[in-house]
Amino acid sequence: MRSNYWNIGKFADWVRGTPGGGAKSSEDWAQWRIDAQTKHPWRYWLVEEGFDWAQRTLGWPYYRYRDLRAYVLNRWVTRSHMMVAHPRDIKPGTWCDVSHRFLPCLFNSLVDFIEVETAWDHVLWDKEARAKYKPPRWARSFNWRSPEAGIARLEWAADLHYDADDVANGGGPLNEPTPQAVSAREVLALYRWWTVTRPARPDVYEASGFSGLDRHLFGNTKDPVEKAKVRAALDLMTQLEDQYETEDEEMMIRLIKIRNSLWT
Repeated sequence: MRSNYWNIGKFADWVRGTPGGGAKSSEDWAQWRIDAQTKHPWRYWLVEEGFDWAQRTLGWPYYRYRDLRAYVLNRWVTRSHMMVAHPRDIKPGTWCDVSHRFLPCLFNSLVDFIEVETAWDHVLWDKEARAKYKPPRWARSFNWRSPEAGIARLEWAADLHYDADDVANGGGPLNEPTPQAVSAREVLALYRWWTVTRPARPDVYEASGFSGLDRHLFGNTKDPVEKAKVRAALDLMTQLEDQYETEDEEMMIRLIKIRNSLWT
């Protein structure tokens, strides 16, 4: 994908003889093409076909270099073809069943999306955001991380509502949140659950009281009181584990449902 096109801009408009700027609907753009071709057919062809051919031809070495650079970065730096758990979630060198990989791999990808991709998108297009979050000069979209910038971008999106112009152009009800806002709110909720709420969940061994019991009593004591304590602790521990498992599964499902909104 090109970052700029030679057939777009003031010079192209001058050669074509028909300005092409401004926001238009698909129907308006179709009509603009018809009008531009009718008014200056050869000049239209020169800009739309000739300029494009010249850019492809003259820019071929650069585009091949850019493609190679993107391949190297995607393959060995960002590894965008992979989902990898953070070492704090799955310690490197340890075995982890597939069933336990899904949750950390999915949510670590969400964290990277917010703290890297969304953060970079926020400072890339906003001069005030660049001044506030101060990405280093060497920073790129794959090596700069800022949870604050990523969250700020999502909070901005979460506050988007339909205005009068949107309603006039077929949008939703006035002042209702846009689909982008609804998605941003859900992404933020899942991110905060994974980074704040879930790590703060009480440990099942501690919360159940099992860690404070003499473990030698398990299966060995005949004292009914002690057996009751052990059984109660085990039951509570199982109950908490089931609650955590149910919550984890629910959050994974919610993440899967919004996967199509995770792009920048």
